Parts: sequence; C-alpha cells; structure tokens
Amino acid sequence: MTFHPLQVVGVRVELPANQPVVLLKESDGVRYLPIWIGAVEASAIAFEQQGVQTPRPLTHDLLKNVIGALGGELTQVSISELRDDVFYAELRFGDGTTVSARPSDAIALALRTGTDIVGEESVLAAAGISIPDEDEDEVERFREFLDSISADDFIGSEEGGQSPDSD
Repeated sequence: MTFHPLQVVGVRVELPANQPVVLLKESDGVRYLPIWIGAVEASAIAFEQQGVQTPRPLTHDLLKNVIGALGGELTQVSISELRDDVFYAELRFGDGTTVSARPSDAIALALRTGTDIVGEESVLAAAGISIPDEDEDEVERFREFLDSISADDFIGSEEGGQSPDSD
C-alpha cells in the first residue's frame, strides 16, 4: 500500500444538497479529496480549526482524553478504503493497534491530537480531484470562503438534513 500525506483544507456546505464536505489536499501532489460528512462532524472539524473551546469536552475531545489517560498514542490516521462510495479510515496507535473509523471522526481526532493524516493511493486515484497549480485561484476562493464561515453555521443540522446556507 502506498500512502500520501494529506492536509485538511477545511469544511463547507455543498449546494444544492446542503451537505457538509471536508476537503483534504495531497501534501505531495495536486489532488484534493472531498468527503461528504455529517453536520456534527463538520462542526467538530471546524471548531478545532477555528480554535473554539467548549465548556465541556465534545466527543472527539473526550476520545483524545481517554487515549491519553490510558497511555496511548495516536500515530496516524489513514483514509484507507473507498468501497461502494463509502470512505473508510483507520486509527493507528503506537502499540500497533488499528481501529476502523469513519473518516470524519478520524479527521476530527487527528486535528485534536496533531496526528498525521494520510490517504491510500487507491482512494486518491478513485476519488481524488486533480487541481493543477494554475487552478489554485479556485482553491484560494474556497479557502477564503472557509475563513468567512463559523462553526456555528453547522449547529442544529442533522446528518443528511438541511444545513444552513453558508454562501
């Protein structure tokens, strides 16, 4: 298996379906990987990217705290498979243990722990979108959009339900 490092560009609401999407970028290439996710997970990712502190730990914060309390270390998050249009991820721990996870949860946890995110070549080949350098203006507009939204834009939305129009 060949893995490529990925960076989280951010989350946004994709129209017209009003479905949140997290966008990952291949660090060593020109491919982007969009993964449609639920509103709660979009909020968790956006909260962490924006440095939002909650009075009590959210689920991904709790998991980070449990891993630490048990002396574990999350060493890598991999977007490992695409099967029947469903993405799969794995959490890899310092002792060699791997745990299957939804990519959205894995990404939210990776952001909280500073863990590297990688994508399997077959996933990037199947679902990645190549954006050459000359098309970076479009990506920059997406980044500007991400800077203009708040994690609150995702609050109160059910997965697959109606999300606020953030454009």
